[in-house]
Amino acid sequence: MRLGFAILYGLLPSSCVAARFQTAGKFDHFHPKFTSNPPMKLDDASYERITATPRDYTVVVLLTALEARFGCQLCRDFQPEWDVVGRSWVRGDKKGDSRLLLGTLDFADGRGTFQKLMLQTAPIMMLFPPTMGPNANPKSQAIRYDFTTGAQSAEQVNDWIIRHLPAGPRPPIYRPVNYVRLITVTTAILGLVSFFSVAAPYIIPIIQNRNLWAAISLITILLFTSGHMFNHIRKVPYVSGDGKGGISYFAGGFSSQFGLETQIVAAMYGTLSFATIALALKVPRMVDSKKQQIAVIVWGGVVFVMYSFLLSVFRVKNGGYPFHLPPF
Repeated sequence: MRLGFAILYGLLPSSCVAARFQTAGKFDHFHPKFTSNPPMKLDDASYERITATPRDYTVVVLLTALEARFGCQLCRDFQPEWDVVGRSWVRGDKKGDSRLLLGTLDFADGRGTFQKLMLQTAPIMMLFPPTMGPNANPKSQAIRYDFTTGAQSAEQVNDWIIRHLPAGPRPPIYRPVNYVRLITVTTAILGLVSFFSVAAPYIIPIIQNRNLWAAISLITILLFTSGHMFNHIRKVPYVSGDGKGGISYFAGGFSSQFGLETQIVAAMYGTLSFATIALALKVPRMVDSKKQQIAVIVWGGVVFVMYSFLLSVFRVKNGGYPFHLPPF
């Protein structure tokens, strides 16, 4: 009996050493693959081996479905960011001091793993902490990353990985220079500069035209004072029935209005504005006195008729208003 215990105690150190060498061998086996093509591609067999216990390293695996036939748009959108994370870690930790491995398991290569884990959606990211060594995690269960808010950036994923790692290297995210985008932006800027250099003699007089800005300002004022924003906020109807088989163009009261009513009011204000501008600016400049007299009568009549119509509309909105102006 004592001999059996002695043999057992003698074999325990050797078994521990063997497990340690087996774990170290796994990391040394996968790390060159990770550094050569980050993040490394996995299949069912390599996934089982890299995530098997015991392990003295951290491994993060992205389970995804990149082929178009699977219809996972989120997988395809996130894959470039995941590649950026992998290349950043290889660039900042080439010797593997952090003892971190990053891998990708596509559904086409790991259908058995998906079935074993009973996964119905993708992508899913799982972090497996070390189970032995000074940084061992007593809970060997994988930690999942949440993709419920959509595709994540490389910076967000990298911060999540760092939070679950022990003290060690913390490589920042490195994004390679996008020369195609740089050339495109440079070409577009040079094209715009060339266009404005050639078109400036024609565009600047238009931009500096006071009449143009006066017209834009007047149209904007008429648009908003007539109730345009009110219609968009309240989603008012364009017209409404009057209950007698006809159409009502104006809504009674000051707390409601119709879409056509806004356009009519804007047209009235616009006509009154242009008539007033003509009387104040255009008519005094006329050389012929007879034409000037006719213009005064015409524009004065326009102001009178439109103001009469405006008062009639105001009486529709406010039934208690006692005044009116012929002919309306």
